[in-house]
Amino acid sequence: MARTDEAAADEFDQLVDAHYKPLFRFAMSLSGSEARAADLVQQTFYTWAAKGHQLRDRSRAKSWLFTTLHREFLQTLRRESRMVLLADVDDELAGPSEPAPEPEVIEGIETGEIYAALAEVPEVFRVPLTLFYLEEFTYAGIAEVLEVPIGTVMSRLSRGKEKLRKRLKQRSIGADGRLLPFTPGEKGVQHGE
Repeated sequence: MARTDEAAADEFDQLVDAHYKPLFRFAMSLSGSEARAADLVQQTFYTWAAKGHQLRDRSRAKSWLFTTLHREFLQTLRRESRMVLLADVDDELAGPSEPAPEPEVIEGIETGEIYAALAEVPEVFRVPLTLFYLEEFTYAGIAEVLEVPIGTVMSRLSRGKEKLRKRLKQRSIGADGRLLPFTPGEKGVQHGE
């Protein structure tokens, strides 16, 4: 193996080490399936191996990887004919705002509860929420990954937070209107490294 091949292999290994877990979390938030998430991450790194050399500014590798993973996810949806219709998204965006839940609804919520509620939020809002809160992307970074204007990112984040609050409130209030205790171990995606 030539020296340049070894250097390229080392660079690839470092890239995988640095970005595998965040990409997998993002893929899980998109697909809701560990197997599909692993496939998306694998395809993303395969694409990097084939085309990553074209990226001149290596400091933009993280954004490139997340953008590539998101594109691959969308292509997968198209192939499976499960793409959300824009009319449905417009209806979601035009709907009335929900009032924020009382502070006691959110206090003490288990991480699994938050992930389970996040999984119930429509994808168009879940993706920017995941990138912003879990992967710590800036508005500009999210706009680049999703290939939409920053104003759209801000709108989707705002609406997504409202929808997440509503889901959390629905999950925490029983039929009698009283707060339910959260049960540890309820099915939901666990956040951890």
